[in-house]
Amino acid sequence: MKLKNFLSIPIFSVFFVMGFVYYVTVFILIEDWVGLQTSAGSLNSMIFTTLACLCVLSFLVGVLTDPGRVPSSYIPDVEDTSFASDQEPKKNVLQSKYCDKCAAYKPPRTHHCRVCKRCILRMDHHCLWINNCVGYWNYKAFFNLILYATIGSIHSSVIVISCFRQKDWNYSGTTPLKIFYLACGLMMLALSVTLGTLLGWHIYLITHNMTTIEYYEGIRAAWLAKKSGLSYRHPFDISVYKNITLVLGPNTLRWFCPTSTSHLKDGVSFPTLRDSS
Repeated sequence: MKLKNFLSIPIFSVFFVMGFVYYVTVFILIEDWVGLQTSAGSLNSMIFTTLACLCVLSFLVGVLTDPGRVPSSYIPDVEDTSFASDQEPKKNVLQSKYCDKCAAYKPPRTHHCRVCKRCILRMDHHCLWINNCVGYWNYKAFFNLILYATIGSIHSSVIVISCFRQKDWNYSGTTPLKIFYLACGLMMLALSVTLGTLLGWHIYLITHNMTTIEYYEGIRAAWLAKKSGLSYRHPFDISVYKNITLVLGPNTLRWFCPTSTSHLKDGVSFPTLRDSS
């Protein structure tokens, strides 16, 4: 992806919020709480700075990485009906793998993005805040961004609360200062709850090897299966650990590195329940 992705108001907004939260947390709250020169202050500022750097790195990778482009040479396997019902004709299966907008065949788990105006490999959704699609190649960076942002927000919330509780408001408290602390506390708590909810959602998706699009498609598929007296299970849901390693990688230490994507392959084929049975 090109640097023009950064020319977006939401992108500038994210950078502004990151910078504001970092400055307030480190240079105002920690300094006012225990002081930056103390061992506790240095430790907290070092931890928060590390989280902030990892958050920025994940954000940059998510913005700049192409989420996944369908190879021009891709041709679907006509015999491969593992992604459709056993009763569905192969002709219909082939038609379902064709994108009318791109006038080309698309691999399994690929969807057309109306914003990017092309098909995206293992598309999860188009994210306004990174001005990019979240797909096969940048999903890990997106997940790490949410993870580090959530931890950082919770850390900042704890610092705000600790600083507020420590102050003797009878002597040092003025109304504007109280309003400032209250506003910071509410903002940090709101960020923590919002980001924490989003993190929980994507942990659920990863452990079930789903994308957001596939989750909603699965609801309809389960309803249709129930009407026919059948049971439905997401075809790519192999096992919790295997699902995690397919997204984050087999090396546990590299799960938290947004640039570690050597485990990813071509993005056009994926192991299924039928492969493991």
